[in-house]
Amino acid sequence: MSDALDPIFRPRSVAVVGATNKEGTIGRELLANLLRSEFTGKVFPVNPTKSVVLCMKSYASVLDLEDPVDLAMILVAKDHVKQVVEECAQKGIKGLVIITAGFREIGGEGVEREEELKKILKANGMRAIGPNCMGVVNTDPEFSLNATFSRVRPPVGNVGFMTQSGALGDAIIAHAEQVGIGFSMFASMGNKADVTGNDLLEYWGEDPRTDVILLYLESFGDPRRFTRVARGISRHKPIVAVKAGRTDAGARAAFSHTGALAGLDAGVDALFEQCGVTRVTTVQELFDVAQALSAQPVPNGNRVAIITNAGGPGIMAADACASLGLEVPELSASSQTALRAVLRREASVRNPVDVIASGGPEDYTVSIEACAEDPNIDALLVIFIPPIMINAPEVARAIADSVEAMRARGNNKPVLTCFMNAGKAIEDAVSALRGANIPIYLFPESAIRALAALVRRANWLARPEGEVKTFADVRRDEAKALVAAAVSAGRKVLSGEETTQLLECYGIPIAKRTIANSMEDVVRAAESMGYPLVLKIEAESLVHKTDLGGVIVDIRNVGELVEGYRKLKEIVEKHGIKDARFLVQAMITSGREVILGVTKDPSFGPLLMFGLGGVDVEVLHDVSFRIHPITDLDAAEMVRAIKARRLLEGYRGEPAADLALLESILMRLSQMVGDNPRVEQVEINPFMVTAAGGQSRAVDARVLLG
Repeated sequence: MSDALDPIFRPRSVAVVGATNKEGTIGRELLANLLRSEFTGKVFPVNPTKSVVLCMKSYASVLDLEDPVDLAMILVAKDHVKQVVEECAQKGIKGLVIITAGFREIGGEGVEREEELKKILKANGMRAIGPNCMGVVNTDPEFSLNATFSRVRPPVGNVGFMTQSGALGDAIIAHAEQVGIGFSMFASMGNKADVTGNDLLEYWGEDPRTDVILLYLESFGDPRRFTRVARGISRHKPIVAVKAGRTDAGARAAFSHTGALAGLDAGVDALFEQCGVTRVTTVQELFDVAQALSAQPVPNGNRVAIITNAGGPGIMAADACASLGLEVPELSASSQTALRAVLRREASVRNPVDVIASGGPEDYTVSIEACAEDPNIDALLVIFIPPIMINAPEVARAIADSVEAMRARGNNKPVLTCFMNAGKAIEDAVSALRGANIPIYLFPESAIRALAALVRRANWLARPEGEVKTFADVRRDEAKALVAAAVSAGRKVLSGEETTQLLECYGIPIAKRTIANSMEDVVRAAESMGYPLVLKIEAESLVHKTDLGGVIVDIRNVGELVEGYRKLKEIVEKHGIKDARFLVQAMITSGREVILGVTKDPSFGPLLMFGLGGVDVEVLHDVSFRIHPITDLDAAEMVRAIKARRLLEGYRGEPAADLALLESILMRLSQMVGDNPRVEQVEINPFMVTAAGGQSRAVDARVLLG
């Protein structure tokens, strides 16, 4: 992508096809924006019915232009777009931005219309953004390109912003100016008929003027490519994304808990987590986080000092820290002594540091210096509510000077500010802070969310790459033959015996079991296996056995066994389960119940899942996901990401579960689905995990083929 998109973002000449003099039209506003932005290249209005547009000579067609053209902005009616694109191809124009709507987004003939465009673009080596978009921006003074119909001139900065929603574009540009965020480039992508978000990521990843990349996404064209591209870029440039829309679990939810839980937007979360992309939930939060990432260094830890002139906002900030995994530690004794020597007697110096309402510029200077040098502190939040007797701009300048002095001493702890007054009275204060590249927020919670994003960014940068492991002890050929036989027989669900065999092929331990068709078979199996036992109904048509009472546990003798068999037989007859057999299984009497699974997402491919197991897994939702293939680091993070991890790490005298075994099984499952693409879903629930060296075993498992 080093230069493939240059005709779009770095053109030396632009033709506006559909330019017009009529006020209130896109054709006029876009052309006017090119002129107002002082685009450094040539501009050619194209309109077959006008000889002059905005005091410029107009041409009937791009074919009438004598000069070469890099970029064509296409704003004509949808029925004329194809002809214009063909003329651009004939002219040798390599970059297009198609503003016109009426293509794939409307369905039907619009889809056909867009497919025709794609064929023309591909045949002629052209690159196009859109259709159905609002344009592109490059604020580099060498180009000064504003090829949008936005009413607001995009501010200059170091942020690349991509949005799939043209309707949001204008509001995004306007809001960016309000919060002091400047763009290096901006693109409204529309239908992504040609240039995709992945293309743009690669292009901006190589752009020296873009330090932060912001994305508003409604869909992924190629999630696997996104994974590869984003993972590389996020190592040297932060990526922040709002992803709208949710995954439809569809029929997958009917087969397993894993499928049902995967419908909770799990693929997107897993994708972003593995790629180092910071996911936010709103456009407002996107800008809050962008302020911090574009202007401040990442911290060395999660310990925050809060400096305030009012108790309430300090408490709000501390509460927000607690909810987002940040610490508010007590300042060191030496820092408290230094503060106590200068601040008023009523001030609080432990953390939060409250300089009280009468605290002025000097109090903030001393407090920032003490907190910045404190070894217990990794980042600072400075809060100011302007009292009538304190000059807000002077406080802002004191903060800016203090941060500058920090940096001069080599102290790179991030500093964020919160001025809880957006009125004109503090406009000069806001300007002073923004001029010093210090993010400023209206409320403490917004600032703390941004600070938490900085901490997550620091953790990602410190995170090793991890390794995708393969296990030499697996019986790959045997597993492939087993799956192929089931597919050839037209079966979607593996039998209990086949499931056991498949898991054993990949070294996944499973409790000893025997299938029986009669009471005599059940009794013989029990005599061979020994007590205690579990007796279950086994049937391809039965998804969750416990829902029907189809599982009887802790059978201690033959009498209980016979009684249990009769109960299950009644259930089978009552519900007309034609394919029922009976599973006799050794009972695992110790360990924690966990769930391990795989489900295929139509966009992201196989998703691996881990969580607290049992029948309540869909109620608790205490699970973690990662996209296949997972690394050893991914597996370790999955096991430790659930809220109930303390139960597995050892709790109230209980020994810790064998976490290394769980990580190994997750990686073995990852290898299994990689080796056997026809495996659609796997669910091991419950898996009874004991302490290391114990008898950890899968108790129940199901496999669905695609």
